[in-house]
Amino acid sequence: MAKRPQGFEYRVHGDEVVITHGGQRAATLRRDAASRFLADVAAGDPQAVMARATGNYKRGNEREAREHPRNRGR
Repeated sequence: MAKRPQGFEYRVHGDEVVITHGGQRAATLRRDAASRFLADVAAGDPQAVMARATGNYKRGNEREAREHPRNRGR
């Protein structure tokens, strides 16, 4: 079972959203990206949405991808 992301927080400043992870700034989303982010947070798991937005999440498919025909020999 995959671990849920944790440790993310976000703050809204005007038309931008600042996402932090462990107290460190991880991403800043502006205008349309910030609007989409806030809609996704309202609709789903905020920690998972923030992990996806920052690119800091476990994919869980590394072994499977390594064995894909396109990646053989790498």
